[in-house]
Amino acid sequence: MAVLLVMMIVPEGFDYVTLMTQDAPGSGSAISRALWLMLLTSGALIVLWRVRLASVLLRALNPFLLLFICIAIASVAWSIDPSLTVRRLIRLCTIVLVCAGFVLVGWHPRRFQAVVRPVLTIVLAGSICFGLLFPELAIHQETSVELLGAWRGLATHKNGLGALACIALILWFHAGLTREVRPLFAVAGGAIALTCLALSRSSTSLVATGFVAVILLVLLRAPRGLRPYLPYFVVTLASMLLVYALAVLDLVPGLGTLLAPVTALTDKGTTLTGRTQIWTIIADHIRLHPFFGSGYAAYWTGAPTGGTDAYEFIQRMGAFYPGSAHNGYLDVVNDLGWVGFLCLLAYMLTFVRQSLQLAALDRNQSALYVALYLQQALTNLTESHWFSVRSVDFVIMTLATFAVARGLLDHRLHLAFGAPDLTVAARFGTAARPLLRPVPPPRQGVGA
Repeated sequence: MAVLLVMMIVPEGFDYVTLMTQDAPGSGSAISRALWLMLLTSGALIVLWRVRLASVLLRALNPFLLLFICIAIASVAWSIDPSLTVRRLIRLCTIVLVCAGFVLVGWHPRRFQAVVRPVLTIVLAGSICFGLLFPELAIHQETSVELLGAWRGLATHKNGLGALACIALILWFHAGLTREVRPLFAVAGGAIALTCLALSRSSTSLVATGFVAVILLVLLRAPRGLRPYLPYFVVTLASMLLVYALAVLDLVPGLGTLLAPVTALTDKGTTLTGRTQIWTIIADHIRLHPFFGSGYAAYWTGAPTGGTDAYEFIQRMGAFYPGSAHNGYLDVVNDLGWVGFLCLLAYMLTFVRQSLQLAALDRNQSALYVALYLQQALTNLTESHWFSVRSVDFVIMTLATFAVARGLLDHRLHLAFGAPDLTVAARFGTAARPLLRPVPPPRQGVGA
């Protein structure tokens, strides 16, 4: 998992010199392909090794993640670039298999953040050192206002560093509130993440961090009398973000008027950062393939040439090529049409529902998953992360999806077979198989 996260963050071959003149390369080197093959093989072997547990986990998993994979595989048949779609599908399957293998072995309820949090913190600390030692590589040298002086650190772009810092800060804030780590460690880790967040100058990540921090505080520190109402609070927030996404995409006529108070307070239009022209070009392309899209990840090529659909940006915007729609919802529609968009909505709603189900069993862990979902729902309004194999955010959310399913599954298994008696197992050493402590039968009679 650590290898996968790092490979999704840093540029190909750690080549930051190339980033100064062009985007990340579209094809990997022999070493990169070998690492991806290693990840794919190891993930598949672990799933085969624990195939019986994997089959049970599959029933608890968010079904719309599996449906999305099936639609993406089927899209090879109508993709505008089948070879590119196949390459992206291999990476998609690798990510899913690694995340599945992660929750099948060595699992405990806090394992998700216990592994992700240190990896992100090390990358952020390395970004600060990299910026101090090699500022010409770690800091954008472009002269545009939004990039001038912004740090990208070890990531490929300032928005990537900002997203990493946002997620890391959420993880450390959650660890501090739940006392998973010592307060000094929580402050130190949070300070590293906050420093990178400020240096990245990513306004979306800054807003998302503040918003989610307040939500976490409410979920974890609300008075006991208000806790029964927290699920309604979460559903309301999720619904508001969904309405905002529909309004930004102009999918439902008239929704834009609902955003007038928000835009008046933030002094921004409904396009947030002025990406109207990008969205207009993508919307024109969506009309060519409205129902099933143009194929999973087939539109955005590394360097568009004449004859490719993405070359429209070069013709209409000069030398500027965005590389994504800068909106995760819009990119899903462009790739897989309205069928894919409905699958995304169902996936989001199911993730929230499962996270709230987990609240009755583990309130602290449920709050973390809800916070990560809200962060993703907000940042995807201006960045493309949903189901994108080029984004580390997708890896983290896929891992969270599997972690939620494993948490719910463990509860069902303990109800059926009893909880492992770790005190007895410890008496015989860590290698001993934990004994099962039977769950007492329910009490019978009045009021049972």
